[in-house]
Amino acid sequence: MLTGLAVADFRDRIRRPAYLVVLAAAVALGYVAVPSSDAKWMIMQVGDHRGIYNSAYVGMVTALAAGLWLTLGGFYIVRNSIERDRSTRVGQLLAATPLRTPAYMAGKFLSNLLLLASMLGVLAVTALVMQLARGESTDLDLVALWQPFALIALPLVALTAACALLFESLPVLRTGVGNILWFCIWLVVSTAGQGPGLPLDGIGVNSVVKSMYTDMVAQHIDVTGAFSLGLTYLDKPLGLFTWHGFTPTAGYVLGRITLLLIAALIALLPTLWFGRFDPARSRRHRPAAQQVQDAADGGVQPVFVDEVGPAASRPTVGSVLRTRPEPGAVTLRLWAGEVRILLQGVRWWWWLGAAFLMICGLTAPAIHGITRVMLPLSWIWPVLIWSRLGTQRHEHGVEGMLAAYPAVRRRVLAEWAAGLTVTVVAGIGPLIRLIAAGDWLALAGWTGGALFIPSLAMALGTLSRTHRLFQAVYVPLWYSVANGLPIFDFMGALRDSSELAEVQPPMTITVAAALMAVVFAATVLRRFSRD
Repeated sequence: MLTGLAVADFRDRIRRPAYLVVLAAAVALGYVAVPSSDAKWMIMQVGDHRGIYNSAYVGMVTALAAGLWLTLGGFYIVRNSIERDRSTRVGQLLAATPLRTPAYMAGKFLSNLLLLASMLGVLAVTALVMQLARGESTDLDLVALWQPFALIALPLVALTAACALLFESLPVLRTGVGNILWFCIWLVVSTAGQGPGLPLDGIGVNSVVKSMYTDMVAQHIDVTGAFSLGLTYLDKPLGLFTWHGFTPTAGYVLGRITLLLIAALIALLPTLWFGRFDPARSRRHRPAAQQVQDAADGGVQPVFVDEVGPAASRPTVGSVLRTRPEPGAVTLRLWAGEVRILLQGVRWWWWLGAAFLMICGLTAPAIHGITRVMLPLSWIWPVLIWSRLGTQRHEHGVEGMLAAYPAVRRRVLAEWAAGLTVTVVAGIGPLIRLIAAGDWLALAGWTGGALFIPSLAMALGTLSRTHRLFQAVYVPLWYSVANGLPIFDFMGALRDSSELAEVQPPMTITVAAALMAVVFAATVLRRFSRD
């Protein structure tokens, strides 16, 4: 029963088109991990050197990149297994079966692990292809090439699969707050987990670094600088050294097995409170008055049937609608309605934080501080609101109703304009300061970012129909800009250090227009498919 549940859930996921996108992302990650000799980036380096692309080094750098990035992106990919059973009401069927809660959680954990392990398998094959493609060493050693995937990457993705299940079982963490919290946890663990003296060797890289330093000393290479794991921009090419591989000790292997056991315990931890969609268990948490009413009704919900005769009356459209239809121009009313829907449920503390950021943006002492500090802070605060764009129709089950609306483009533009309104309001403080200072280049960067953010949210939300994808993409992209990595400076914050400062705003606007074209195309195609 356990394996059947895990395999069935895994098969259901791999039938979806999004799974092909996941595998394509895995191949792209393998390419990025082993760049060409003249590339301007690097994933792993020791001081000013990197290893020759032999089987040991290619396998290790690809496995470490997989362990580093799949723990972030993989979390957002697999953290919908319980929610899918809840939304499709499959969970109610499972509640009526003799399946125990520990078996259900174990099956979901194995399904998450199978999905992430399939990405590791694609990355392992990609590492083999990349070694042959780079051509620095054609001697293949499959044990040295694939050993890091089993010892380093697999325990890390197992912890990710378990934590995704844990977050889904907690009411607060299953929301967008959990997505942001996981990014903060990942940031701390990926940074602190590389240090020496950590229990279970941290993320497993400390012993690897010692082995590389030993080989460099034996080759009489002067090591200047520290070990770096993560996407790094290079000003000049790195020196080369030969790394002969890493031979794990018994203690190292035992530590990796311990991480797998810890992941299994985390996955089973929600059995202490998870009700497994059982209405009898959820009824215990209802108010006392509601429980008394349920007992009086015999626990049976009323069923309404059509009656025959003059007493029976069906609701009319006029009685269902809360507002009376009014003819005339609807563009402004449609935009105002989309803004109200987008901001529905926003708490008072969010508005207080937005007001505080606006005041800080207006009172910042220097323009450089506005673009490098205050603007990024202002444009991370509404991330949970932006992630609703393009998803609420599907998540609330009104997509079929809205499909009857004749002007599709007008409705899409109104929703995008609502997201643009939130973006402008969040960044109004830096905007006023840039206009007062007459810094037109920074103002152009601000404009490009204001157009790009809602366009990205609309595109990812429309294609994936879930808010998680935007949160998984935007937060790392924002983090790269906030930390000075010129990967894609969509808000013009790095104009002083970037060589593309002048062409970045029109490039960002072009990307935003392309994303909106994707939104319109996807919306029209889905409407035609329904017809």
